[in-house]
Amino acid sequence: MADALTVSGLDCYYDETQVLFGFDLTLEKGEVHCLFGRNGAGKTTALKAIMGLLPARTGSIRLGDKELTELAPEDVARAGVAYVPQGRRLFGELTVAENIEIGLMARNRGKATREAVLDLFPLLRERLKQRSSTLSGGEQQMLAMARALCLEPEVLLLDEPTEGLMPSMIAKIRETVAALGARGVSTLLVEQRVDAVLPVANRVTFIENGRNVETVPVERLREDPELAKKYVGVG
Repeated sequence: MADALTVSGLDCYYDETQVLFGFDLTLEKGEVHCLFGRNGAGKTTALKAIMGLLPARTGSIRLGDKELTELAPEDVARAGVAYVPQGRRLFGELTVAENIEIGLMARNRGKATREAVLDLFPLLRERLKQRSSTLSGGEQQMLAMARALCLEPEVLLLDEPTEGLMPSMIAKIRETVAALGARGVSTLLVEQRVDAVLPVANRVTFIENGRNVETVPVERLREDPELAKKYVGVG
């Protein structure tokens, strides 16, 4: 399977403090790839670096044959990468429909894209006129993902998408991620809870102190639960 995203030898800094050390990662087309690690390990930092929010001093980030390393975040988005940060960052005073419209405007997408996105999140169809601040946590996560998918990305970055959600909503998020994979969209997600994403993941990468320490097929985690405890502290 072809690689959708290739991150090679990435060194990143906050001011003069190095936070990523030669970070490597490959994401195959349609793959669901999970990034695990303890708090402060560098998981969110890696997503920000890929999105262009944290400049890389050395290394490269490629989306297929497109070089992303020195692009601004808006140009990374135009190239085909969408990012849903932790906390979702919706426009609370705007309706569900208006938040989705903002996503559509970012790449001049129209009704066909809107309908395709809403097909993934049928619950949002019932909430289009509702202010996003009045949605439940799970519904807000769906809306944040829907807005990102209006960009029609090749790669979707999700930062702790299941945090604080009820089991029923976690299941819906998993179903959506799996459906995206079937359509050829690659997903790289950061999680603390291994069990939340194990059913849909293809591979997992463990990150520790800003370094990729191990990448394994998800079957390894099923066979060896102690592996997650080693790097994350929980099973």
